[in-house]
Amino acid sequence: MDKSLTSLDWTLIETFVTVADTGSFSAAARALRSSQPTVSRQIRQMEDALSLTLFDRHSKGLTLTSEGAALLGPAQAMREAARQIELTAAGRASDMAGTVRITASVFTAHHLLPPIIAKLRREVPELKIELAPSDASDNLLFREADIAVRMYRTEQLDIVTQHLGDAPLGVYASRAYLDHVGHPKSMEDLSKLDFVGYDRSELIIRGMRQAGWDVDRDWFSTRCDLHSVYFELVLAGCGVGFAQCNVAKRYPDLVRLFPEMPLPGLPLWLAAHQSLRKSPRIALIWDRLRDGLLPFVS
Repeated sequence: MDKSLTSLDWTLIETFVTVADTGSFSAAARALRSSQPTVSRQIRQMEDALSLTLFDRHSKGLTLTSEGAALLGPAQAMREAARQIELTAAGRASDMAGTVRITASVFTAHHLLPPIIAKLRREVPELKIELAPSDASDNLLFREADIAVRMYRTEQLDIVTQHLGDAPLGVYASRAYLDHVGHPKSMEDLSKLDFVGYDRSELIIRGMRQAGWDVDRDWFSTRCDLHSVYFELVLAGCGVGFAQCNVAKRYPDLVRLFPEMPLPGLPLWLAAHQSLRKSPRIALIWDRLRDGLLPFVS
């Protein structure tokens, strides 16, 4: 066997899997609590050791080469084996049994968290999860939740946070709606279409005004503040709307319009009380939430 394969550092393999999951050196660095130059250097080191190119570099990020894709499965299996060692060393039966309450926005709880929680339950069956979907800010200081997934950084004292990255946003419409009204070829065409907006929130109005669109509440033909229902309205064909790109791409009936249009991303944060953060149960769930959510951010 090639000596380079037998001496390959596990850290390089972990970095490789994380870069493949996140699609960029910067996002992987945040996940690994490292730096972008370190992650880039580790990937080059692994490529040199294997005499392979693992990623194609382009302006929007990184994609696996065919060689990298072939190695990803075995590398992921190694990571899962390492996690099992981690669980066993921590004394899974005594430290992991119990209930953890996670709060997240309704949209996040609906579209992002169920597969992560299902995988966690398979991994640690004695662990019980309470998922509390809410667009209100549950108070971690008073243990209304153990871990929060939030779209902002909490300013409360004694709360530990981690910024996972920003979820990219895009402009979308259903294929059926566009077939009915025509596909816009310009911003002027786009402005003539129906838009789905918020009801009481002015967030979309402010963003569009900053981009030079003179709009008000009445300009939107359909309005709803609940993000999960808002997304379903766009999907059903009520008009053009905004959505997280990594969620929208799951739906072949949604078409992204003008992908070159710059839009601010939606920040994604984890938060927990500092007294709980290092307990084995909370630490494990924190890490699994982080790993599961990273593919949705850039």
